Amino acid sequence: MSALICGSIAFDTVMVFDGRFRDHILPDRIHLLNVSFLVPGLKRNYGGCAGNIAYNLGVLGGQGAPMATVGRDFAPYADWLRERSVDLRYVREVPDEYTAQAYITTDLDDNQITAFHPGAMNHSHLNRVPVGDGVSLGVVAPDGREGMLEHARQFAEAGIPFLFDPGQGLPMFNGDELLAFVDRATWVAVNDYEGQLLQERTGVPLAGLARRVAALVVTRGADGSVIHADGREIRIPAARPDAVVDPTGCGDAYRAGLVYGIQHGLDWETTGRIASLMGAIKIAHAGTQHHRCTRQEFEDRYRASFGRPL
Repeated sequence: MSALICGSIAFDTVMVFDGRFRDHILPDRIHLLNVSFLVPGLKRNYGGCAGNIAYNLGVLGGQGAPMATVGRDFAPYADWLRERSVDLRYVREVPDEYTAQAYITTDLDDNQITAFHPGAMNHSHLNRVPVGDGVSLGVVAPDGREGMLEHARQFAEAGIPFLFDPGQGLPMFNGDELLAFVDRATWVAVNDYEGQLLQERTGVPLAGLARRVAALVVTRGADGSVIHADGREIRIPAARPDAVVDPTGCGDAYRAGLVYGIQHGLDWETTGRIASLMGAIKIAHAGTQHHRCTRQEFEDRYRASFGRPL
């Protein structure tokens, strides 16, 4: 079962401000804001939901490829993914655009100021879900608005089950549009905040949304996650990380675990734990695509984390 992961591919430029924003932003002068921060620490990471999920699926040994639109500056990221055996056949270059870019400044209190340039991501609707190409599972993750709508419709028309992961793209859609996504999807994954927003936008409580899909997954960070499936609430414990270094991309790592479990026909108790462990492995590393583990290492971590074999 091969997965097509529709979503963004982006460069993440992360800057660390060696101070606190609150000491430099005066609340009574916010209407005249003009501040500058010296950022001695800077890292440029490869990211985007489609790239991250595909990378993590590869770490697990699953099968999948990202489908995304990128810009003329994509070459070094492309080399990185090819070196890690990520299939790029569905990635389209838009020559007149830059690849999506996130510029993130973090202070000592872990507050963040982010500027995001969508660039080529706005052209995601140019890609179409391939039919008869061996794709048997889909993911609709944050991307250009039109692309997300089109890809959900195309998966449904092709009879390809897909996971809807609205993420930070959720505010782009009204209640009716979100319900249409849910009704077309086979599975939905959100974090706790997104789950609340999804209920507010649609006017449908969590239990009602869960009845519309085969599974509704709600992640809760250090409190684990809950999978609503088969009329049950399956509580998944959080795996203990070796260290808490960088939470960016943990949600994508978790979703790769979901895709892997679905691909291999695993029960939700096992699938959720695989996803939880992937998030724990990721959070112990800086960046979204710098963690690795062998199959044996993963199985050993799984047994140690949950007291059961994989």
